[in-house]
Amino acid sequence: MSEVVCTYHRDTAVLTLSNEAKLNAFTTAMLRSLEAHLIEIEHRPDIRAVIVTGAGPKAFCCGADIAEWGGLGPAEFARHWIRDGHRIFDMLARLSKPTIGAINGHAFGGGLELAACCDVRVISAQATLGLPEGKVGIVPGWSGTQRLVRLLSEPVVKEMAIFGRRITAERAHMFGFTADVTDDALATAKDIAASLSALSPRANELTKAMIHGAVGEDRGAAIEVLGSAAAAASADRDEGVQAFLEKRAASFDGS
Repeated sequence: MSEVVCTYHRDTAVLTLSNEAKLNAFTTAMLRSLEAHLIEIEHRPDIRAVIVTGAGPKAFCCGADIAEWGGLGPAEFARHWIRDGHRIFDMLARLSKPTIGAINGHAFGGGLELAACCDVRVISAQATLGLPEGKVGIVPGWSGTQRLVRLLSEPVVKEMAIFGRRITAERAHMFGFTADVTDDALATAKDIAASLSALSPRANELTKAMIHGAVGEDRGAAIEVLGSAAAAASADRDEGVQAFLEKRAASFDGS
């Protein structure tokens, strides 16, 4: 059965795409499973980092399972398959906790788009990246022409999406898309996650929001997160809440 398996290693959550027989191709069940795990992780203060990887040695994720979407009509395909995938991938991109993509094998189509949602990525030396949607008559639909362009640049994305070329692990690293090329992507990702224990989770959360505001990743929410965090730490907030509960006029001093 295809699913996304979530395991916990101390303060790190590892999300594993588990559809190895189909090179971890995304199914509806996997999208729903990923969404449920992200909701749970977001509300767990004990989790300091999230790793996303694929089952088996061959693929991180080869994209979306054609058997899942091939029979959908145009409206259903656009309205549900594409919009649902976008919404769930956005949840990963905008998770408040640091995320690491352990690209343990080939990442094509939706798999590459998923990797792009992570804060930092490491890649196995034998892995390649690609956007092969044109070969089956569709276009990248889960942010391949949007978020990925910010990370790999327009010419490189065109090379993959229009000309069907694959990018090697070495080229991906040269472009800055990955932080490291390694023989064991998951082990390297776990080492990176462990380094977060020496850093402030709150500082990391705010820093991530600031960077997202700069690059346009959910800029509106990023700005309001920062403003709300500052307001929530004020004495005025405490006075306002207390006054409301006591049914009296608040006395704010600006502190």
